[in-house]
Amino acid sequence: MDHDTPLPARPPLPLDGVRLRVLTTRQLREHGVGGADAADRCRPGGPWQQLLPGVFLLHPGPPTSEERLHAALLYTAYRPQGVPSQSRRAGRAAGPGPYGEVMITGLAALALRRFAAAPPLLSLDRIGVLVPRTRRLRSTGFVQVVRAVELPEPQEATGVPVAPVERALADAVAQLGEPVAVRRLLTEAVRGGHCDAGAAMRELGRARLLTRPHVVDAVDTLVAEGRALAETALYAMVRGHRLPEPVWNVELRAAGGPSLGGVDAYWPEQAVAVEIDVRSPCAEADADAVRLDRARRRQLLERLGITVVQLSPVKLREAAEQQAAVVRTALMAADDRDPAAYVVVMPR
Repeated sequence: MDHDTPLPARPPLPLDGVRLRVLTTRQLREHGVGGADAADRCRPGGPWQQLLPGVFLLHPGPPTSEERLHAALLYTAYRPQGVPSQSRRAGRAAGPGPYGEVMITGLAALALRRFAAAPPLLSLDRIGVLVPRTRRLRSTGFVQVVRAVELPEPQEATGVPVAPVERALADAVAQLGEPVAVRRLLTEAVRGGHCDAGAAMRELGRARLLTRPHVVDAVDTLVAEGRALAETALYAMVRGHRLPEPVWNVELRAAGGPSLGGVDAYWPEQAVAVEIDVRSPCAEADADAVRLDRARRRQLLERLGITVVQLSPVKLREAAEQQAAVVRTALMAADDRDPAAYVVVMPR
């Protein structure tokens, strides 16, 4: 053969059914492409490139944001062989698609949910992927491996498995050191109805982030934001379901005695009080003391003949009609109870 004769072109691969031009070494083998052939195609100037260990992009040029996400999930994909997944052990369905239990988390997950405070996907240096703690897998390239003792149930955003908002927030905050950025993310999460303040704070507490200086001020803003939204939801519930108008945000005092604490709404004639359970962050060691103090205060009010109804922000937002029925039942039951002790009602 003449040495100047060009080599014959490789026959096209049968990849017409591949939606994204991102495949793993195993998937390429299934299409008849061995490791040496794949490496040859990834040489400088070649038609392919290796994005991550064992993950190939089947075109030259930069990957799209969708291809980066797909590559990150394929790199970390894992489903135990012959062992029920953590999701299944908890009675849940396993993660969607070929990725098994892993899911996108952190800023990338928030960007997929269209958070205005999250940077665009293509501008992120790292894409966080949540994996089981026992996985022997290292962060590499644009993939940040985030380990979890117990994986949450994955949700879906734009067809990609993502961590629940509160978990994605905690993983994002763990990587951020700028107070303004943290505050914007937390505020948008609550104000936009993505999650309630209590769920976000519980996840931040689990991740041991509540004591970080750049998180403290942001959490104070989060608590205030959550309370304001819950109060607005309570007003809407009372008026939208035509409950009698209460007195709002008052402090109750025993006649000639000490303060009995504040309530968010109070019906003096029926002696019914509503408290919104928006919990401020506290150290784990103080949590039991806080719960005990609330229980004692509620018992004191009930001994005085005052019915206390506790409502959570989540229930006010997602089950307002049901919560209105609970309050209405308490108001109607007032006629069947002994008269309550006299208390002083003061604005707070």
